[in-house]
Amino acid sequence: MPDTIIVLFNRDLRITDHPALAQACQDARQVVPLFVIDPAIRPRGRAGFLIECLGDLRESLRDRGADLVVRRGDAVAETMRIAAATGATAVYASADVSAVATKRERRFQNERIEFRTFPGITVVPPGQLRPANGDHYKVFTPYFRAWSEVHWRPIAETPDTIAMPEVKAGDIPTARRKPHLPGGEREVRRRLDLWLRHCLRDYAAGHDDLAGDHTSRLSPYLRFGCVSPLELAGRAGASEEFVRQLCWRDFFAQVTLAFPGMPRDDYRPGRGDWHQDKEAEDAWREGMTGVPIVDAGMRQLAAEGWMHNRARMIVASFLTKTMRLDWRVGADHFEELLLDADVPNNYGNWQWVAGTGNDTRPNRVLNPVRQAKRFDKEGEYIRRYVPELEHVPTATLHEPWRAPSPILGYTSPIWRG
Repeated sequence: MPDTIIVLFNRDLRITDHPALAQACQDARQVVPLFVIDPAIRPRGRAGFLIECLGDLRESLRDRGADLVVRRGDAVAETMRIAAATGATAVYASADVSAVATKRERRFQNERIEFRTFPGITVVPPGQLRPANGDHYKVFTPYFRAWSEVHWRPIAETPDTIAMPEVKAGDIPTARRKPHLPGGEREVRRRLDLWLRHCLRDYAAGHDDLAGDHTSRLSPYLRFGCVSPLELAGRAGASEEFVRQLCWRDFFAQVTLAFPGMPRDDYRPGRGDWHQDKEAEDAWREGMTGVPIVDAGMRQLAAEGWMHNRARMIVASFLTKTMRLDWRVGADHFEELLLDADVPNNYGNWQWVAGTGNDTRPNRVLNPVRQAKRFDKEGEYIRRYVPELEHVPTATLHEPWRAPSPILGYTSPIWRG
């Protein structure tokens, strides 16, 4: 039995259903829980949320007799320094799929230490399901069928105690807290219990209602691994529609593993014909397009670091299909501000909407006015985030350019339906 194993945390900031941590506690006498803050990987608008997640993880580990060791620098180099200081002979980590993560894993394989990866970031490991004629599924529906039939791994046991060698823990840095959901596993478990009890049964009927906001808002916690997607899928199994959303996460993970250029390169080249318009780009980012439903979504993003999923589709379609601006402009802006942005889901979804990705109908266009009239019929969502339109009658709210006279204080539209 190895004396000491390092568990390297990345996007798995929890102790519940954490296969790498559970296995390390079985395999070694002592475990070093480690998180490395890599200056090369900017947390962007997620810094405060990340810090709260790390603080919560540290508390959970201390409750079990251990601590979270925090270092700053290159993840591989800092991990090897900890290994040398503690005599650790192995590093366990949750497998990930981004180009940065897979490069890091390859580097560990070249070090003089045992390196093992474990599932935990998705429900079904990205490489587990393969079609007969390729290395990954390119279309969601057949993937969903295969995903629904596969046998899921058992939930990993949560360790009651964790023995740890003497090592300086290090400080968790501070970050300015913006108005957002509080981070951490304890917070998400409280929210999850409430949401499953009171909201899950209405999810299918209401998750597209912009004003009602019946979505779970669990995505930031999934992004940082504060909650196990496998556990969530099992507990939410009564709602096929919700579980389907978790499958979409897995789908884009297996696409990204096979196509690591997802953040920069068109998954299906030749489908995009973009032009540049700095003024239009800025108007879109600032929520000043003059199209109320688009502006509401973009202002929600700026204020909360989050956006309703239906609004995400509307603003993305408007940028790429209506204004014909490059999807990378939008994806990078989302990456900058969204609490839940990660490579597979953010860039995979943007390419899907833009027609360069996995959508089987690449010419699909979401008309923002029709979408607004369908999913924000009374204009409650728009009025919530665009106060200039608070007193505009519903009859003209969705198309203010049709009002009898210009609406004072609101920008002229850059597009009219």
